[in-house]
Amino acid sequence: MSASSQSAGAAAPAATSPGVSGSAKRLTLVATILGSSIAILDGSVVSVALPSIQRSLGGGLAGQQWVSNAYLLTLGSLILLGGSLGDIFGERRIFALGVGGFGATSLLCALAPTIGLLVAFRALQGVAGALLTPSSLALIVSTFPERERGPAIGTWTAWGTIAGALGPLVAGLILNVASWRWINLLVVVACLWLIMRAVPRTTPSATHRRVDVIGALLGVLGLGGTVFALIEQPRLGWSNPAVAGSLIGGVTLFAAFLIYESRARDPMLKLDLFKSRNFAVGNVETLALYGGLSALFFFLVLYLQQVAGYSPLKSGLALLPESVVMFALSSRFGALADRLGPRLFMGAGPLIAGAGMLMLLTFGVHVDYLTEVLPGILVFSLGLSITVAPLTAAILAGIDQAEAGIGSAVNNAVARVAGLIATVAIGAIVAAQFSSSLDHHLAGQPLTPRGQAAVAEAKQLTLGRPSVAGVPPREAVAITVASLDSSLTAFRVGVGVASALVVIGGLIGAVGIQNPRRVVRAQQCPGGQLAGAPLDAAGLHASTA
Repeated sequence: MSASSQSAGAAAPAATSPGVSGSAKRLTLVATILGSSIAILDGSVVSVALPSIQRSLGGGLAGQQWVSNAYLLTLGSLILLGGSLGDIFGERRIFALGVGGFGATSLLCALAPTIGLLVAFRALQGVAGALLTPSSLALIVSTFPERERGPAIGTWTAWGTIAGALGPLVAGLILNVASWRWINLLVVVACLWLIMRAVPRTTPSATHRRVDVIGALLGVLGLGGTVFALIEQPRLGWSNPAVAGSLIGGVTLFAAFLIYESRARDPMLKLDLFKSRNFAVGNVETLALYGGLSALFFFLVLYLQQVAGYSPLKSGLALLPESVVMFALSSRFGALADRLGPRLFMGAGPLIAGAGMLMLLTFGVHVDYLTEVLPGILVFSLGLSITVAPLTAAILAGIDQAEAGIGSAVNNAVARVAGLIATVAIGAIVAAQFSSSLDHHLAGQPLTPRGQAAVAEAKQLTLGRPSVAGVPPREAVAITVASLDSSLTAFRVGVGVASALVVIGGLIGAVGIQNPRRVVRAQQCPGGQLAGAPLDAAGLHASTA
């Protein structure tokens, strides 16, 4: 999780309310755990639920990408702004607004009758997540005195890691017995009750700061235009004015965002941080690593359910070993990195993770989990466990401790945006490969109008078994076989590109990272930006945490 420069930095304790009772502190900690767990579990549920959403509302691959990425678009663009709002208006108020907004938008998502409305509501849910995510940690910092803060944040981080570990399993269990539409509401109600009943009011710590509205708009529109072009290009083509115009406009607006942030009085993105070599190189590695792993999980779940025929529960279980390995090994490799320096681990870890991803290229249309999926997932998870804690620690050690809060927030935003951009960019490659392969397989095959319609529908879904109802039997068999073979080819291309991203991230870390002089304990960053937050980002030096 992320935090803003003051709400998660050394200055935040000034906002601590005196005389907070022990029970109020405990209930505040429970509330922040519930709040952050909502967002973590929601991500897992939506990932596993995408095939179910496609069956309920349609939309094909583009619809599935929008459901996932509309949330990441607003969350990644606004998470830095959300941290500053906590500084200006008070962490408790922003946390309650984020939790309540997440619950309200979850209800809207549950009631959405069309894929278009669901995408719109997911974007609003990302806005709520941008308020909830940074204020969760900031509320702990403002409630607990410094001597109690380390154990409190450690507990919060541990439960965030557990939520991430159990997320795929919980998602599969829920989707096995109920609709994907009703997930968050009970947890939201319990969290809001705790906030109103027990969480102490907080005093704003930066009322003099301005809200960076212009920067936020430029960031959302810049990323949004680029994402729109990449998702819709397979359907509309590069020559379509909407696609070309969105891409040019998105890139231009994002460049304007960077220029504006370099000159703004109170920017939400502090570009001066990137003057530090380790901070800059580490965030580039974050972009490559988290982009690759996000694309892997997105396409692996789709393939296992839509092509291999796995149930939501079975596909959720397929992802569970990654979380278990991370939970068991990440802090251990963090401890080794504290002794040997992070550079070795930031270089070797992604290479091992990339090798595990390449192992997933060996299975076919019919997938045996134990022999074909599990080995690759285990090797990938080992590489990820080697990498994430040293990566987070090296990035924070590259800047002053007083800036660790905003540094962690920037790194968190980079990780979110990486998943967004990689999923849509690799999705465009996967869709193009599928269409090309399907046309090649069916070249010379005469098709009836119903067969042509089935092929067009298959191209929209990309990874999956086409609907061939009403198609003549021999023709239906040809279309089905061609679609499955094309899905396998497209999946392999997508995972190959994702693994290349991860490996490139490792090479960047091996060449560019310098073992830092300032000590940030990698052992205290076990979840990286996947879950939790390092103590250093909360204003606690490694020696006192």
